[in-house]
Amino acid sequence: MAPLSTNTRPSWLPTSQETPLFPHRKALVESGLMTLSCPHDSINLIQILIQKAQEIILKEPTLLRIEPPIIAVGDIHGQFEDLLWIFQQTGFPPSTSYLFLGDYVDRGLYSVECLSLLLSLKVKHPENVYLLRGNHECTLINQKYGFLNECKKRFNITLWRKFSAFFDCLPLAAVIGDKIFCCHGGLSPELKFVKQIDNIKRPYSIQNLSGIVNDLLWSDPSRFHSGWRPNKFRSVSYTFGSDVIEKFLSENGFQLIVRAHQLINSGYQIFANGKLISIFSAPNYCNNHMNEGALLQIDHNLKCSIIRLKVSERFALNS
Repeated sequence: MAPLSTNTRPSWLPTSQETPLFPHRKALVESGLMTLSCPHDSINLIQILIQKAQEIILKEPTLLRIEPPIIAVGDIHGQFEDLLWIFQQTGFPPSTSYLFLGDYVDRGLYSVECLSLLLSLKVKHPENVYLLRGNHECTLINQKYGFLNECKKRFNITLWRKFSAFFDCLPLAAVIGDKIFCCHGGLSPELKFVKQIDNIKRPYSIQNLSGIVNDLLWSDPSRFHSGWRPNKFRSVSYTFGSDVIEKFLSENGFQLIVRAHQLINSGYQIFANGKLISIFSAPNYCNNHMNEGALLQIDHNLKCSIIRLKVSERFALNS
């Protein structure tokens, strides 16, 4: 697949052939948050980055309004080299704008690198990089699936707590061009109109795994029933049918729902006669699924096209 952008690759990023080695310091220099004369202290630098990014994100609404063109990115899950590969394929900000749908951490080995890069880009290009919260940006989940252990072993538990406080500030959903609704998980039986999301004050915590916030992070569409049913696969939230999708779109004046949250072998899946698209952007998930990844490119006219991240191409880059 040919790159969609010809912009120059930032010099502070490692190449895909290099092992991820803490891009924090060079990223912060590039972002203008520090100078080359600052002492090399990774933990302190990451904490500075978290603070700066949090200040920017809290100035944004809980429901983002974004103008196209933009590329929507699904789950990353600590796969730092694949995150770099995405930028190599589709262009670096500010030439290309991105909406990340959450799940930056857990499973993969380099959650801290993924977050450091994305937060650096958010600070440097706040109007070209947008970050939503995923269900793994929650202490109840990421203390079980890798992120807590990564922080403790490589840094300290204080850094994990700083990131956890940052996650409580992340927006929950976005609307692109007034017509495309985006979130990590899915809809909620308590969510009738998107203005309800605007009313959610931040920072907010996720403790009881119920309500609108929880469902936006956890729910799934289902081909097998109409209406709402308990989500038996996840034991959290709900699954919802195509009739729910159609009603939500109609009542809010939208045309499409874009979400992430589910491992899909092809990297994407279309539901409800094209009214909902799921994307998953971590190819060869956990280094053993051999799934493809996918991105959703949305142009000025809200025309959507899939960008496929094929495992065979990914391996070819490293051979």
